[in-house]
Amino acid sequence: TLKNRINSYLEYQLKALEIAGHSLKRLANPFVTISRQMGAGGITIGEKLTEFLRKNDNAAGASWTVFDKNLVAKVLEEHNLPKRFAELMPEDKIPGVEEFVEELYDLRPSDEALLQKTSQTIFHLAQLGNSVLVGRGANIITHKLPHGLHVRLIGSYEKRVPHIEDYYKFNHARAVDFVKSGDEGRKKYLKHYFQKNIDDPLLYDLV
Repeated sequence: TLKNRINSYLEYQLKALEIAGHSLKRLANPFVTISRQMGAGGITIGEKLTEFLRKNDNAAGASWTVFDKNLVAKVLEEHNLPKRFAELMPEDKIPGVEEFVEELYDLRPSDEALLQKTSQTIFHLAQLGNSVLVGRGANIITHKLPHGLHVRLIGSYEKRVPHIEDYYKFNHARAVDFVKSGDEGRKKYLKHYFQKNIDDPLLYDLV
């Protein structure tokens, strides 16, 4: 299962850290980040890529693992946050009046605090290596680390909308709205938190 695979990955990496003297800087394993338009197949390609690398990367110690939807759970685990905070961490989340009031009265952590914890986890997973990190500005967070390959997946509406219809079993109108709102949400997320244009090809090694 995915949970067992992640646990196996982390157990191996912890042993590797012990051998390396608990220094992440001594590890030099490769990693991949994937940024994607809605419906461009980021999760599917991430999973297929890790399957390919597990079979063909003979130099890898830890089994290659993809972190996409499970990344939120990893953040909560690494920082001991309640599971209910997972719903506060979608990629298109931009703080508004409600969030400001809740933060003012200490009802929940700020979006910036959650972003910082997410970014720390992404950075740690990239340092450990043999990881494929999907979304959440991973290419921006890890751009100074060596051994990383940053990929952007794009596609036409004519191809992405039918993919969403098939993947989520949406009707055509709902799929179109899902793709458009998803693209806009991710663009706003990167602009708001990282001051970057998600469509800038210079942010990636491969588009």
